[in-house]
Amino acid sequence: QVQLVEAGGGLVQPGGSLRVFCAVSGLTFNLYAMSWYRQAPGKERVLVASITGGGDRTRYADSVKGRFTISRDNAKNAVYLQMNSLKPEDTAVYYCYAEGEYYLRPTYWGQGTQVTVSS
Repeated sequence: QVQLVEAGGGLVQPGGSLRVFCAVSGLTFNLYAMSWYRQAPGKERVLVASITGGGDRTRYADSVKGRFTISRDNAKNAVYLQMNSLKPEDTAVYYCYAEGEYYLRPTYWGQGTQVTVSS
């Protein structure tokens, strides 16, 4: 059974930092590209950042470039999102997403973790 479990969300002041992480089980982790998506109230879920299975390539939404960093530890089956210089508009539920880098490209979602940026 595949599980993606996010944690590390919370309340942070504007300008602050937070790191969310996703623990993955039930799949061969290094064969999956990992991504973070977010969904604000009343808005669509959008891609924030992604990283390849080997960790050699990353990409970011323009809105978070230079502020957020995605990383992974294939020995621990975990993916991280370091968020710095947080803004109120970063407030959202953050979801972990796995996509296989092979035939059929199976996909899985986590349950999400709330990040709130407010003074």
